[in-house]
Amino acid sequence: MASPVLDARPAARSAPAAPPLRRTRVFALPEVRWAALSAAAFLAAFPLDLAGAPAWVWGPLYAVCYLAGGWEPGWAGLRALRERSLDVDLLMVVAAVGAAAIGQYLDGGLLIVIFAVSGALEALATRRTADSVRGLLDLAPATAVRLAGSGEETVPAADLRVGDTVLVRPGERLPADGTVLDGTSDVDQATITGEPLPVPKAPGDGVFAGTLNGTGALRVRVDEDASGSVIARIVAMVEEASATKAPTQLFIEKVEQRYSVGVVVATLALFAVPLAFGADLTATLLRAMTFMIVASPCAVVLATMPPLLSAIANAGRHGVLVKSAVAMERLGRIDRVALDKTGTLTEGAPRVAEVRPAGGPFTEPEVLALAAAAELPSEHPLARAVVDAARRRGLTVPRATDFSSVPGRGVRAVVDGRVVEVGRPAVPPPAAQDGPDVPAAQHVPAEQEAPDAPAAQEAQAAAVRDLEAAGRTAVVVTVDGVPVAVLGVADRLREGAADAVAALTRLSGTAPVLLTGDNERAARRVADDVGITDVRAGLLPEDKVAAVREGERAGLRTLVVGDGVNDAPALAAAHCGVAMGRAGSDLALETADVVVVRDELAAVPAVVALSRRARRLVVQNLVIAGVCIGALVVWDLAGHLPLPLGVAGHEGSTVLVGLNGLRLLRERAWRGAGG
Repeated sequence: MASPVLDARPAARSAPAAPPLRRTRVFALPEVRWAALSAAAFLAAFPLDLAGAPAWVWGPLYAVCYLAGGWEPGWAGLRALRERSLDVDLLMVVAAVGAAAIGQYLDGGLLIVIFAVSGALEALATRRTADSVRGLLDLAPATAVRLAGSGEETVPAADLRVGDTVLVRPGERLPADGTVLDGTSDVDQATITGEPLPVPKAPGDGVFAGTLNGTGALRVRVDEDASGSVIARIVAMVEEASATKAPTQLFIEKVEQRYSVGVVVATLALFAVPLAFGADLTATLLRAMTFMIVASPCAVVLATMPPLLSAIANAGRHGVLVKSAVAMERLGRIDRVALDKTGTLTEGAPRVAEVRPAGGPFTEPEVLALAAAAELPSEHPLARAVVDAARRRGLTVPRATDFSSVPGRGVRAVVDGRVVEVGRPAVPPPAAQDGPDVPAAQHVPAEQEAPDAPAAQEAQAAAVRDLEAAGRTAVVVTVDGVPVAVLGVADRLREGAADAVAALTRLSGTAPVLLTGDNERAARRVADDVGITDVRAGLLPEDKVAAVREGERAGLRTLVVGDGVNDAPALAAAHCGVAMGRAGSDLALETADVVVVRDELAAVPAVVALSRRARRLVVQNLVIAGVCIGALVVWDLAGHLPLPLGVAGHEGSTVLVGLNGLRLLRERAWRGAGG
């Protein structure tokens, strides 16, 4: 049971929240409103039609369905015709009108609804991505405090120029990329690098716009204009990569053009040629419309959508949001996986992994209790990790007095009459001098050292070297100036991470690569724990994109799994992107094709396997649809296909492929996928 003293810990001052994401409301989009009206009218007319109600009851509803869902693609198709282009959307509208002309109102209405809803979803996805990009720009503050000869002046952040000096107070966000001129502080730059812990900053260190300053004040020289900041570059990369994933790819456009032109030409020929030889007008029109119906791609559309939509629904029941059928199809085609570290393979929260005694009369629990007492008033994530470790062990934490904190160095307090200091090592030990993550920390005055201080210092240095070599953050605990222990703080590995990596290796055929902004030692430790050998550490967002594109140049379709703003460009550039949802940034969640809502890493290989099952069903359905459509078209061309039989054959193939796709709604489809 936790100590009452722990419960009395003062509430941490919350950091300023990022500006709220400006999200477009769903029904603010006209495409969504028209699609909703079309679908509602169809759903109202359908049961009345089947029940045999008079035509004047359901006829106006079908008319509303056709007009609401068909006017926009129809108008766009007519504009395309003016540019000598024929797309499949116009063909569907013509087929729907043709079906209605010979009394098949339900067939035509279904076609209209399918295409209207598809267009609405595409418009919504495009707008939400734009919203996310605007929200990212809001991470950087709108104003900054610029230091001039006359003192301080508040100016728009966009007006800052290279060489300006700005003042960043505790708890504020950095307004620009730059270099620290004066002051020390811990800066939370997880939005850029993905590092789980705030990074100590001192004169000479670089900082990024949009990152959050800790408890110290900083004077920063501006090194980049607003347009050249890392945040701005992330926005540009997301917009560029998202544009390359538009569904109107050249190959698809060519297929649509050829199919549309072929069907239109064939229909016109079936109508005009017999008339030229004196055929009956009504019979000829009926035959041409029969051809238009049996050649329409309803079965082909349903051959593709039900398996993918069923897989999407099944994944959603298990906490995985797949944003579109295109994304679900892409998942099954990946042949390489790139994983982020912090928040993806790990939980993104530091914890005390081990306690290394450095000598002295204190036991391990006593050292942890003293450290927790000194850290209790602190707001630093490392302090919370120490206090949480004491809470988990059920330790009684004494009260501390004379608390003080120096940003980037550590804390000091008096506990039971002893001076307790908790902080990072003062000087990096020789084996860790070249590491990018070793910060400055506390210095113990020589006059406070006890007679056994040299031996304790030697033990401390050895413990620090061992911990940092293992990729852990070392925290030194001293009592009355003498080191008594070194705490090893690390990010917690997600449960089942190693199994998920192994499953992804089996599915893709190659071992995943680790892409992280964290330091090399921490990345290697996590990689060793989960079985990854290819590690790329210390990466900025553009470096992750470069790694993804490197794979593309080698012909590899890459699945990127991440959670932070710094992962968003790579998520957008990848063949498919998956975001971990619980702690994921708004931009990552909007940019990714898939969101793991329950934050279970095992769901990633499961949804990839489910996608591959869906793709196999799509192939089966396309074969069924192609055979049925081909047989009906040949029958209509070579002989006389009665309209009722043509409609029955067309609708029968549609129902068959639809039912086949719905098999993926079953629970065992997810279990069979590995979930």
